[in-house]
Amino acid sequence: MDTCCEILKRHLRDIPDFPKKGIIFKDITPLLGDPSALALAIELLANPYRGKGIDVVVGAESRGFIFGIAVAQCLAAGFVPIRKPGKLPSKTIRATYDLEYGTDSLEVHADAIKSGQKVLMVDDLLATGGTMRACCDLIKTLGGDIVGITFLIELMFLNGRDKLKEHDVTSVIKID
Repeated sequence: MDTCCEILKRHLRDIPDFPKKGIIFKDITPLLGDPSALALAIELLANPYRGKGIDVVVGAESRGFIFGIAVAQCLAAGFVPIRKPGKLPSKTIRATYDLEYGTDSLEVHADAIKSGQKVLMVDDLLATGGTMRACCDLIKTLGGDIVGITFLIELMFLNGRDKLKEHDVTSVIKID
């Protein structure tokens, strides 16, 4: 009998050399297009955090929005988007983080999280951990209490979890 993880893995597609040569991109669009697989993925992302009093789910642009909003609905929580600079209309705070070739930045509204709110961070993929580390830094700056971080896919060989050691991290699909 197939495990839930094996069922979901069959709905992923590898795209070689995207976005650049040497990278194997994990394409989630086949999973998104299958109602049963999508529902299963959302349930598996949300289930570890049911009954934990989550007030707000936070997702980073853009695939974190897809899963984050659905998880927020499952947990009867609000949703807060973290976006690339210049995309949010009100006062923001910014975190800058290192990439393989340079830096990038993310922003969140300065009033998006109230101090002490219980927060669940959601994204589609954990690779090196830099993006989620920056997202967590933003939420902590606003006084949010990060209850956990959940990913659909974790690329274990990149050790991204190491940048998130102080948090409870779960992932549905682990790829060695």
